[in-house]
Amino acid sequence: MSVSHNNQPLPHFSDIINAQSVLKNIVKRTPLERSKSFSAMSGANVYMKLENLQTTGSFKVRGAYYKISNLTAKETAAGVLCASAGNHAQGVAYAATKLGVKSTVFMPVFAPPLKVIATRAYGAEVILTGDTFDDAFKAAAEFGEKTGATFVHPFNDPYIIAGQGTVGLEIFEQLRDIDDVLVPIGGGGLIAGIAIAMKQLNPRIRVIGVEADGAQSMKVSIEKGEPIVLNSVSTIADGIAVKSPGNLTFDVTRELVDELIVVNDAEIARSAYLLLQRAKILAEPAGVAAMAAVLFNKTDLKGRNVVPVISGGNINMSILEQILEKGVMDEGYRARIAVLIPDQAGMLKSIISILEKVKASIHDIYHERSTTSVPIGFVQVTITFNLQDTSQLATILTELENRKMQYQVLK
Repeated sequence: MSVSHNNQPLPHFSDIINAQSVLKNIVKRTPLERSKSFSAMSGANVYMKLENLQTTGSFKVRGAYYKISNLTAKETAAGVLCASAGNHAQGVAYAATKLGVKSTVFMPVFAPPLKVIATRAYGAEVILTGDTFDDAFKAAAEFGEKTGATFVHPFNDPYIIAGQGTVGLEIFEQLRDIDDVLVPIGGGGLIAGIAIAMKQLNPRIRVIGVEADGAQSMKVSIEKGEPIVLNSVSTIADGIAVKSPGNLTFDVTRELVDELIVVNDAEIARSAYLLLQRAKILAEPAGVAAMAAVLFNKTDLKGRNVVPVISGGNINMSILEQILEKGVMDEGYRARIAVLIPDQAGMLKSIISILEKVKASIHDIYHERSTTSVPIGFVQVTITFNLQDTSQLATILTELENRKMQYQVLK
């Protein structure tokens, strides 16, 4: 391993090769699938690297296992710990259990219950503490000092970077003729590993990093010439909502990554919906950032062989519900209207009869009488309904107008 400017070792290509041999029968060699739909939509030849199908649901297990497998006997006996509310926690828990090492995971108290359950199921002791991730991180550091357990950093560690770099080796083995690899960036462990692998295998392959609009810590750091800490981050892609890159990941990115681009939450949500609908692939918001960059033409990829890394699939169910709801409404197969009608028997029935005419199926109905915007003697009825054809909404609205009903289409 060579040394970065701050005396920490940067992994070499040989470390990634070594990591691959260690991980051989531990992690899945995930598929690289060409997508006809997304190729047609973007004008590029799109091959998806499906790390959402990895053990534990994300690429994180690669780095975690390689790191823990390199501990000394003394370190192994003292156990490992990490602070994470997401995929890193599950990767560490799974890897430690597999290697017979005790693991303790600190999570903030608001951590999604499903992630807590999954992490415990992989064998970790989960300690919920603090309101924020920083609180959990502090508690983990104190625990480490007290117990001597090794802290497994989510990205700023040479073994973690080398482990994540095995994704790059696999991509190259699966498709030699690559022009661009697009990688989501949180702390930068995944892109650092992939960049080291790709640039060694073929320096002409472009490595492009993708950050969430509300968490551009790597982009800002590269522009400023040093790792900086953002005051706050805000994005639905919680897996890449990182306030600051590591010094190691920053060094590798500055040296080897060709371009950094950003996608916003609306683009991420739309891409997650399209992945599910067109490709039957369930990915979390952070996991679809690279695909969003492809679908929303954030850089010129026309006619090129591009590989967006779908980095994880551990989606929060309430976010999934919102993505699906919004996706169906954006496509015009679900609509929501608010109609103001006299509060009399039979009035609701007349609206329902209009919907029945076009065979629209009602999703839900909500009555509102008590707000000041509803005049006395009236009721506002909000109806959400599914359509068989996007043109049907216009027919329904015309019918409401013919009956002199006041309505508003809600988004």
